[in-house]
Amino acid sequence: MINYHNRRFRSVSNSPTGEVSGETVFQYFQQDNLVWATYQGGSIRFGTLTGLVGPDGSLRFTYQHVNNQNELMTGHCESTPYQLPDGRLRLSERWQWTSGTHATGESVIEEIAD
Repeated sequence: MINYHNRRFRSVSNSPTGEVSGETVFQYFQQDNLVWATYQGGSIRFGTLTGLVGPDGSLRFTYQHVNNQNELMTGHCESTPYQLPDGRLRLSERWQWTSGTHATGESVIEEIAD
């Protein structure tokens, strides 16, 4: 199982209906198969996600954040991990808002090298 504890990620691509951008940084934490994160930056004032890690390292989680327009946004996401040649992780994500337009989208985030 992949351990996400203390890994940081940044968005590298997102659907037009998403709010996360390259300025958004995610800080992940993990205990057993429980995973959570905080995120902020760009159009996101502050957000959290909570979910589960599968045996293959995939993630299923719900997310919520407050954007720069002071709107509370919520949704759910499934992420598939890939290891980059330099050892960092890339997460390919399929998500859907459960607030607002209920739009769907896809995004990619990559681990930030220290």
